[in-house]
Amino acid sequence: MSVSDPIADMLTKVRNAVQARFEKVDIVTSKTKLEIIKIMKNEGYIKNFKKHTEDGKNYIRIFLKYDEKSEPVIHGIKRLSTPGRRYYTGYKTMPRVFNGLGVLLVSTSQGITTGKKAQDKKMGGELICSIW
Repeated sequence: MSVSDPIADMLTKVRNAVQARFEKVDIVTSKTKLEIIKIMKNEGYIKNFKKHTEDGKNYIRIFLKYDEKSEPVIHGIKRLSTPGRRYYTGYKTMPRVFNGLGVLLVSTSQGITTGKKAQDKKMGGELICSIW
């Protein structure tokens, strides 16, 4: 069965794994997913990730991060733009996630970046998701 929105599927797998307190989760590889995961790693929402091959398919294994009380670092993930409803914004009207405590992922003409970096470069784009 084909997935109509692979990014939303990835975010749902991560959200479900965090709620179930899993140590890791595997998702199918794509360039866009890999860029999103790199940003999640740089912002401190996941421990690490690695690419591996299983049964001829390429996967990304995400190692989830928890604090000293075994509470997840990721409190929520929300998909903003969908295949049926694209959500674009300029750098002047870039929304903030939890008053700056969360991260907004934006697809710009120079690749996927965070909302703060896009504002600093004065670039708008398609809002992919928010993580807090």
